[in-house]
Amino acid sequence: MNDFPAAEAAAILVERRISGSQSERLPEHCRPQNLDQALAIQAAVTDAWCEKMDDSIGGWKCLLPPEDKLVIGPIYTRTIDSVPPVSLWTKTTAEGERARIEPELAFFFGQDLPARAEPYTPTEVDAAIVRTHMALELINSRYADPASCEFPEMLADGLVNQGLFIGPQVDCASARGASSFTVTMTCATGEVIERQGQHPNTHPRAPLYWLAEFLRSRGEGIVAGQAVITGSYAGVIEVPLNTDIRIDYAGLGSMQVSFMAKQTA
Repeated sequence: MNDFPAAEAAAILVERRISGSQSERLPEHCRPQNLDQALAIQAAVTDAWCEKMDDSIGGWKCLLPPEDKLVIGPIYTRTIDSVPPVSLWTKTTAEGERARIEPELAFFFGQDLPARAEPYTPTEVDAAIVRTHMALELINSRYADPASCEFPEMLADGLVNQGLFIGPQVDCASARGASSFTVTMTCATGEVIERQGQHPNTHPRAPLYWLAEFLRSRGEGIVAGQAVITGSYAGVIEVPLNTDIRIDYAGLGSMQVSFMAKQTA
């Protein structure tokens, strides 16, 4: 690992994050072939991004890891928003430019869960959660053709995360048991998008327990104030730009949001 050029790969991905550009797969000599190399690049991206942008890790995305994979990625503070309109990199489709989002729940931590010798129990993780919010993960890849990439390449790039929108606070007890609910997006244009939402791990807090342990095992931790999202209830949804959108999570709450395209420098 000491010989793997993670910093070189990270420099490419950070430039694309800043400019909003998408391009080919990483050069073969710095293309990750396994999860360890992918995580090394991801960490180098964090170091380079935070230095260039004077930023920090404001949250995480995670899931219980599927077989032979890890689903984890940092979300940077400068890319977290709570006031519409939300500026983001968009996708051009047959219907025009669209924002790509994933409906999620965000769990905010009110106390640190630092690295330590003994494992964290679910009870300790639960006690550290201070509130829960509706949230939208903002989606964008730094690769022009993500489907051609192997999983370690996607992991190195933070698994298509470009940011996070934080919506209203919801009842913690209700959110803790929210394995499924209907997601309805009503656009001022008249477009209505409805999905039967299902959490990919059934229990929305289950990935939190895994994340606390994974970070602890690596000498890292969760920091008070960080928000953690644990999986989309409806996959990626494409919505129109420059229009008001009401998003309802049946039985939990609703939020108002709108999106606008970022402009390249």
